[in-house]
Amino acid sequence: MWSDIIHEFADSPSQSRVVRFLLENGFGVTEDGRISCNGIEMPATAVAKTIGSDRRVVDSTARRILERPMLRDLFLNMRATPDLSRVAVTLGYAVITVLPKNASERGIVGAAVRVLADHNLSIRQIFVTDPQFSEEPKLVIIVEDELPAGVIEKIRALPQVKQVII
Repeated sequence: MWSDIIHEFADSPSQSRVVRFLLENGFGVTEDGRISCNGIEMPATAVAKTIGSDRRVVDSTARRILERPMLRDLFLNMRATPDLSRVAVTLGYAVITVLPKNASERGIVGAAVRVLADHNLSIRQIFVTDPQFSEEPKLVIIVEDELPAGVIEKIRALPQVKQVII
């Protein structure tokens, strides 16, 4: 589906940048063509400035999204969720970042979660960046407890894992 969305905007690199930005950040579009985040409207000028574009490109992208039923439904219902990784230490949580060998391979999340479950760790959040939107896709797992000895080594030893960062 993501490739269909990107393909839809292949004729316009500037609109493609806007769509990619919206998807990466969980931003939606309102019925009247404004960019929104969880129902809060965001000025097109702010979005344009952030991605190095023009407000008119953002506005025209939003209108184009609303003209296509599949995109319309998707972006009208898009929701953002908080990424706790930057505040995890303050909350007393541990952050494990897993860089996969091949992000398109199945089972990466399941294998890492199994290791954590085997150690009775409570997972607070899992965040996966989509390989179609990210230059360096990753799996970020935030756990409530301190990491017992051996957990990182077991995750690092998984066949799908290229690197683990804590």
